[in-house]
Amino acid sequence: MTVCGVNGVLQLLVDHGGRLVTRGLAVQVVPESTLRAACHAGRLLRVLPEVYVHTRLVPPRPHADLPLLARLSPELARRAVLAYADGRGALSSLTALDLWDLRGQPPGEPVHLDVPADSGLRTRPHLVVHHRQGFTAEPPHAITRRGLPVVRLERALVDAWPLLPPIDRPAPLIRAVNERLTTPERVDAALGTVPKLTGRAELRTLLARLTAGCRSPLEIWGHDHVFTGPDMPAFRRQVRIQARRRTIYLDLYAERERVDIELDGATTHGDRRQREIDLRRDALLATLGILVVRFAHRRLVHETDEVRREILAILASRRRDA
Repeated sequence: MTVCGVNGVLQLLVDHGGRLVTRGLAVQVVPESTLRAACHAGRLLRVLPEVYVHTRLVPPRPHADLPLLARLSPELARRAVLAYADGRGALSSLTALDLWDLRGQPPGEPVHLDVPADSGLRTRPHLVVHHRQGFTAEPPHAITRRGLPVVRLERALVDAWPLLPPIDRPAPLIRAVNERLTTPERVDAALGTVPKLTGRAELRTLLARLTAGCRSPLEIWGHDHVFTGPDMPAFRRQVRIQARRRTIYLDLYAERERVDIELDGATTHGDRRQREIDLRRDALLATLGILVVRFAHRRLVHETDEVRREILAILASRRRDA
């Protein structure tokens, strides 16, 4: 019996595997000649060694010039890669960041896979295999997300760092820390296990800023150019304040002077709803005797010296009035 040109038993096996089957599994239930016949008839395509998918899942155009693996859906391509690894690999690096919901993989970007150093698996078109000494595709090296094995977040952030354009490197790490998925200390520990890394110094600098409490690119820029140096107090960052049963986090807090400095990003400008939220928040802090001073992205970046002078003048005035 055949279904769509494929042996019925083999077709059921492919369907049960989500339109994907490995040679090892297929030959347990049908002769190898049946698998070859299905491929010869154009009903199954080999996308990786010993990994086959139903032809209907491989668009013939407009991507006919791409590797077969790159023409699959991201979900199917990742399952095919894991089938190729046969339990020895976990999705890693840029692919792992996608599974951790920190950065989507654009079309055409290869799947990344971590495997043991002695696995014998190798890089293929649209697949980058990373060999790691002592690696196993299970805890503590890997966990399961969306039903797929993936390396731990801290290792994914470190490994993805040199693969991204410099301008795009900080965002996944900042977001991961802001969403409390990890901490700068844990990422730094993962960095310590990677002896050679392009951009290592820049990554360590970012980790230091995050450890200091910076939580956005603007805060990091302000830390480096505005809020440190002669005469500036030691601001506390991301200070938690309770006001009328509401929890508020202060960007930079001068505790002695009771001044909270807030940095408004470029996207905040012109947002009337956000402006109303900020006004209510500032009024609530005023009931606690905390003065809120806001600086927009444009002023912070383009009027740096003037901003520094204003901050120092405000702090001096508050000390006199205390």
